[in-house]
Amino acid sequence: MTTALEPLRRIAAYAVITNEADQVLLVRASMRSGTPGVWSLPGGAVDHGEHPNDTVVRETAAETGLSVAVTGLRDVLADMRALPHRGVTIHTDRVIYAARVRGGALRERVDQPTDLVRWLSPDEAAKLPLRPFTAGALGITEAAIDLLPDEVPDFPSFFAAPGPDGLHRAQRFAAYAVVTDRLQRVLLTRIAANYPGAGKWHLPGGGTDYGEQPGVALIRELVEETGQRGRLGELLGVASHRDPASLGPEGYPIDWHGVRAFYRVRVDRATQPKVYDVGGSTAEARWVTKDELVGLGPEDVTEVTAEALKAALLTEPPA
Repeated sequence: MTTALEPLRRIAAYAVITNEADQVLLVRASMRSGTPGVWSLPGGAVDHGEHPNDTVVRETAAETGLSVAVTGLRDVLADMRALPHRGVTIHTDRVIYAARVRGGALRERVDQPTDLVRWLSPDEAAKLPLRPFTAGALGITEAAIDLLPDEVPDFPSFFAAPGPDGLHRAQRFAAYAVVTDRLQRVLLTRIAANYPGAGKWHLPGGGTDYGEQPGVALIRELVEETGQRGRLGELLGVASHRDPASLGPEGYPIDWHGVRAFYRVRVDRATQPKVYDVGGSTAEARWVTKDELVGLGPEDVTEVTAEALKAALLTEPPA
């Protein structure tokens, strides 16, 4: 039985790294890990305030001895696994990048969570026990090796705990959308009073629930915040933002770190936006034209909104 396990959440980042021989770089989990003997992509947990892009570079160097450069974003996904021997169930939001080797030399580690590193062909990798997210990233059909909890634990979407400096600290994964309709209008939401960024225009979306995939969470949040039903499109990017003294409805400063995936979403039958999640962080929602969008300055929109609109080629990049 796994229902009594303590629920935990974390954000992690990994890289698919290949060489000229079409081999992929994999690392093996040691006896110090939760899944000893299982192979995965290089990577690991995102530190507080760290961009997942930087996590990949740092973790790959530590696990393999190689310096890498991130070349692209491949996928964002979530999974759960139960570790009864540790008394926990873990939900992990995973950011998967592509990367190339810049230099260094392969080396193995002792008394660390990973112990072996190898360049392997697709056929060789397919014969190994792989973490499910690794098998999926490599297009390999893999038998499930993770033990799932009996049910999804009850865990708050926002959770702040005291940090080492005495401030409360929160790390949250969220999914947002650049939503357009048949008239090429863009759907924006305005942040409610008493929330960080109050009064600024933001993208529809929000924090994902425990056990929830980012795309599923995004479509759910779109309905709750605006009443629109959309189709999930391409993944545009991942943003990371830290506010070391964020002030919200809690009434005390929080060292806040948000990691946000943003997607394209298309609404085929646009209606007048309506906020159903009354009393939450969204005060209003509105369709805006491209001309109106261009007229919004940095002081009018949130940081992730500006980044996502630029990635979607809906605003002009700065000169």
